[in-house]
Amino acid sequence: MTTPLISITDVHKTYGRGPNRFEALRGVSLEINAGESIAIIGKSGSGKSTLMHLLALLDAPTDGNIALEGVDTSRLRGGALNGTRNKTFGFVFQQFFLTPNTSVLDNVVLPLKIAGVRRGERKRRGLAALEQLDLADKARNKSTNLSGGQKQRTVIARALVNNPRVIFADEPTGNLDTVTGGVVEDILFSLNREHGITLIVVTHDEDLAARCDRRIHIRDGVILPEEVAA
Repeated sequence: MTTPLISITDVHKTYGRGPNRFEALRGVSLEINAGESIAIIGKSGSGKSTLMHLLALLDAPTDGNIALEGVDTSRLRGGALNGTRNKTFGFVFQQFFLTPNTSVLDNVVLPLKIAGVRRGERKRRGLAALEQLDLADKARNKSTNLSGGQKQRTVIARALVNNPRVIFADEPTGNLDTVTGGVVEDILFSLNREHGITLIVVTHDEDLAARCDRRIHIRDGVILPEEVAA
């Protein structure tokens, strides 16, 4: 039996203490296999963003276990944790988080810079990622001069530059018009189908969620019975 790429078991996440204590996740368990596309759906405050942050190792659970290919991630500390996260995951957010007065290429290669990759190799891989997203001609442009769709494609290029196994997309089309959003969706699902990159989308958009292999509905910190796409 194949070991899941990511598995979480009886995970709880609590914020605050005493009367201000809030349990964002209440005993969540979930397995995600390599190459799947997963939608995590829920209203604001449901716990879907908290769940994504834990899956992406951006936060640690209050209780429970998170495993990456069967390895307990609680053993990862400091540089080992940062390195694993940087090499394994790519991130696409609703807010673009681009440095406005820096070139498109410099924005794209930031994960490589963090990883200590040499300048020449950073440039080569950054340009290759931009080429993949039809943005090579924008490499020297300031990111502030891009359209919304170009900014989101730049963010996807940045997510791809480290050859991640998983892309987390948090409301990736939330700031885009319908047509541009559709283009961005097509790019993400193409990466999933053609390159085997596991895609985990956090959204309240049912149409976007319907394109995924599985839809995980979360409410009040609990995963509801799973709906499997036909």
